[in-house]
Amino acid sequence: MKKAIVIGSTGMVGKQLIKQLLVRNDCSEIISFVRQKSGVVHPKLSEIVIDFDKPESWNNLVKGDVLYSCLGTTLRQAKTKANQFKVDFEYQYKFAEIASQNGVSNYILISSAGANAKSNLFYMNMKGKLEEAVKKLPFKVISILQPGQLTGERNEKRIGENIGLVFMSILNNFGLFKRYKPIKDCQVAAAMINASEKTHSNTYTLDKVFELLKN
Repeated sequence: MKKAIVIGSTGMVGKQLIKQLLVRNDCSEIISFVRQKSGVVHPKLSEIVIDFDKPESWNNLVKGDVLYSCLGTTLRQAKTKANQFKVDFEYQYKFAEIASQNGVSNYILISSAGANAKSNLFYMNMKGKLEEAVKKLPFKVISILQPGQLTGERNEKRIGENIGLVFMSILNNFGLFKRYKPIKDCQVAAAMINASEKTHSNTYTLDKVFELLKN
């Protein structure tokens, strides 16, 4: 019976992750750290509203067996690259650092296909730097998932992204850009849970993420 910690539970994958964890018999408790309440009510779920800029007010609450990190934002939502970096890198890294210091043994991170700390692309560079940083933390097992473009229910409509998904699917049918193949939010959530059962650290590229679903 595991006690799960989740950040980013109000996002696409985070919502699916919570749903799936709630019905699992091997998960006894879920602590979700949020910036605002989700409205989900369940005996196994506790939501703690925090200010990520004030870790001193919540760092002693980050205790459990496994941390699922689904936090993230878009440049459109963040308005500036600096704000996006704060959410996608600084908040996630600081939370992971505190979790490792508090004895959480298992860490699961959603990254992105193409993540590379040496990339000239801001988003890929940021994701790559986060991967490199968290790998140095003293967790017993670190699982990093690099899914392609996500499909599922979003809180906001993204017309351009929907067009991109159609275009990417066409390219995939011709054998192109396979590592960016669209993947459902519920599939990524299931893969995260399956990754948490592994006993060795690993970075799962898109093909390996799909393999996790076979477990």
